[in-house]
Amino acid sequence: MEKAKKTKITVRAAIDASLEKVWKFWTDPEHITQWNHASDDWHTTHASNDLKVGGKFLSHMAAKDGSMSFDFAGTYTKIELHESIEYVMADGREVKISFSKKGNETVVDETFDAENTHSIEMQQAGWQAILDNFKKYVESKEG
Repeated sequence: MEKAKKTKITVRAAIDASLEKVWKFWTDPEHITQWNHASDDWHTTHASNDLKVGGKFLSHMAAKDGSMSFDFAGTYTKIELHESIEYVMADGREVKISFSKKGNETVVDETFDAENTHSIEMQQAGWQAILDNFKKYVESKEG
């Protein structure tokens, strides 16, 4: 029996920072709580990260007005230091993130399986907004 083909969505950011800094800010829970939100009315109140194959991560994301919250969680399936991270989300969807040096910038490409609840455009916009927040955060901090 053939597996159903999943729609994949990719978002990208070119960040004016070293590969090592980008990796650290992407993977350190202290930093994750500072950038991991799609809009200013949301925030990540808690993050944990066991960055190894088989390790788990969790970001507790919440509306600032307290009206709703959820856990974004998954299990790592592949880690290549300063190159790539792959994981499976709690709902079974897969995510691949690559980090590459391009001149003075580090390019982050994030490809994920779409879910069936929201439109492709809405999912892409939300993940891109989070990645754009990450870019702003990294470029504004020493590290």
